[in-house]
Amino acid sequence: MNEYTPQAGAAANAPAQPYTAPPGYAAQPVAVPAEPPPEPAEHREVIVVGHSPLVYWWPVWVVGYVMAILTWVYGQPVAIGDERVVFHFGNNLGVLFFLTLFLVIVISNISIRGYASGMVLMSLITAAVLIAYFGAWGAILGWLGDLNIYLNQGAYFWFSTAVFLIWAVTTFLIDHMQYWRITPGQITRVAVFGASSRSYDTENLVLEKRRDDLFKHWILGLGSGDLKMQTYGGRREEILVPNVLFVGSKIHEIQHLIALRPSSTGHRDPG
Repeated sequence: MNEYTPQAGAAANAPAQPYTAPPGYAAQPVAVPAEPPPEPAEHREVIVVGHSPLVYWWPVWVVGYVMAILTWVYGQPVAIGDERVVFHFGNNLGVLFFLTLFLVIVISNISIRGYASGMVLMSLITAAVLIAYFGAWGAILGWLGDLNIYLNQGAYFWFSTAVFLIWAVTTFLIDHMQYWRITPGQITRVAVFGASSRSYDTENLVLEKRRDDLFKHWILGLGSGDLKMQTYGGRREEILVPNVLFVGSKIHEIQHLIALRPSSTGHRDPG
């Protein structure tokens, strides 16, 4: 049994003494980082760029460069006059390259809507690859009068380079000459070299995403689509921006942005 003593009770009931720093020690204040002020609604914006159908042509130069590398690695030099040109020994490369070019031309210019049409086209592509894998294109083309397809290394390389340059200049430069800027309360069509621009009110703005072409929007466009914007008020107009890359995330950003109203104080004012 523990015995209670007057000394122990007095020590337990004594008031706590304030902490005293040891001699020679100076307390240093700790700086608490302040939260950055919220970004004013007027400074937030979303840029929407509509692209030309050339944005879907990237498989042509990608496949072309792959065929050029395969021809360079596995090709054989063939004497044509005084020149020695490198060809691949089989015709599968030429057939697959022309099929790629043909399909990109069709898909980028003709809308193949619905998943059923997309599955049919996917089946045709799979059949073409399997025929090339088993080396049967020679026999099939032989039935058509021996109309085989052979391209040398230079043809693959220079054609792919020309397509790549046109694709890059169009996608990253020419298409950005005109774009739409969406800010809280306003949507503006901007032309880089234009002297005028058109603006609309975002109140009651209706957004619609059109992405029902399996091959164009999902496979070649990597999640692209057409963006339709319907404005209301004094200037009611239907705006269609074609071939917008990552259109789903763009619509999400626009919906979040138009829910804000610009205020004179510079702070966000939720609508």
